[in-house]
Amino acid sequence: MHTDFEKIKQEALTKINLALDLGMLDEVRNVYLAKKGLVMSLMGRIKDLSPDEKRVFGQAINELKKVLEEALFARHETLSTIALNEKLENEKLDLSLPGKEPFIAPQHPFHLIKDEISDIFIGMGYQIAEGQEVEEDYFNFTLLNMPENHPARDMQDSLYIDNKRLLRTHTSPVQAREMQKNKNKPLKIISPGKVYRRDDDMTHSHQFGQVEGLVIGEGLSLGNLKATLDLFVKKMFGPKREIRFRSSYFPFTEPSVEVDVSCHECNGKGCSTCKGTGWIEILGAGMVNPNVLTMNGYDPTRFSGFAFGIGIERVAMLRFGIDDIRRFYQNDVRFLDQFPKR
Repeated sequence: MHTDFEKIKQEALTKINLALDLGMLDEVRNVYLAKKGLVMSLMGRIKDLSPDEKRVFGQAINELKKVLEEALFARHETLSTIALNEKLENEKLDLSLPGKEPFIAPQHPFHLIKDEISDIFIGMGYQIAEGQEVEEDYFNFTLLNMPENHPARDMQDSLYIDNKRLLRTHTSPVQAREMQKNKNKPLKIISPGKVYRRDDDMTHSHQFGQVEGLVIGEGLSLGNLKATLDLFVKKMFGPKREIRFRSSYFPFTEPSVEVDVSCHECNGKGCSTCKGTGWIEILGAGMVNPNVLTMNGYDPTRFSGFAFGIGIERVAMLRFGIDDIRRFYQNDVRFLDQFPKR
C-alpha cells in the first residue's frame, strides 16, 4: 500500500502557513488531526499491512503527526500574538482625554449634626450607648417613672406593635438598660438614635432623631447640668450664645427644665426667627427623678444625676435655616446639594 507522506506533509504545511486567523487554523487541524481527520484514517489502514509494513507505515504516520502538531503549535502562537496586538491596538485608551470625576455624595444634615453632637460630648468624656428601636413597654415607660395609665404616655402618642412592644418614643430606654447594667456605679453616656411618634407636620415627624445624655454620680446638681449644656451650646452654635432654663415637667426628671438658646439672628434682641422673644427652645433636661434611680438599681440617698434630650433635626434646622423637618426624609437631591461633600 503506497502513500505519499511527503506530499501530504507539504500540502498540510502550506495550509497551516496560509491560515490567517485562529479559526482558519482550527479548520486545518480538523482536516488532518481530528478523530475523523486524514492522519487517523491512515492509522486505520495499519491493520491490513504485514508486520514489516506496519513498522515502516507506523513510523511514517507518527513522523507526519509530529511535524503537523509542531507546525500547528508554532502557527497558533504567531496568530495569537497577532490577534492580541490587534485587540490592544483597537482597544487602546487615549490617556490624553480628561477622565470622569467620581460622584461624591453630599453629607446628609441629619448625620452631620448627629456626628457633631456626638463629638462634642465624647470630648467631655461621655461614652456612646446604643439600643434597639423596637423596645419593650417596660423599658420605654415603666422604668422611666411612667406606669400604666400615666398621662405622659398619651403625650408621646406611641406606635405599638403589640401589647408589650412598641417603636421607642425616645432613646431613654437605652439609659434605663445602661442603669440596669451598672447599678450603683457612676455613669456618663449619650444615646443617639431614631425614635418614632404619631406626628407629621412642618415641625414634627413620625420619625426623628435624638441624642439623650445621662450622668449619674455623687453630688451632682442643676449647676453641673447647666454648665454642661452651656458648653455644648457654645460649641454647637458659637461662643456668643447663652442659655436659659425654664421650669417644665417630665416624669423622669425632677426638677425639669426647658432649655433655650439666645437667638443667633438678633443676639437676643428679638426678631422673626425667635418670634420677638430673643430666645429659641432647643432641648429638655432635668435632674434624674429619685424614683427612676431606685427602679434602676441606684441608691438615691447616695447618687444623683442629670439627663437631657436633644432633637437632632431641631438643631440642624437652627444651624442651617431649614424651614420644614420633612425635608430631611424627602430624598430631594437639590436639598442635599446644599451641604458639604464627604
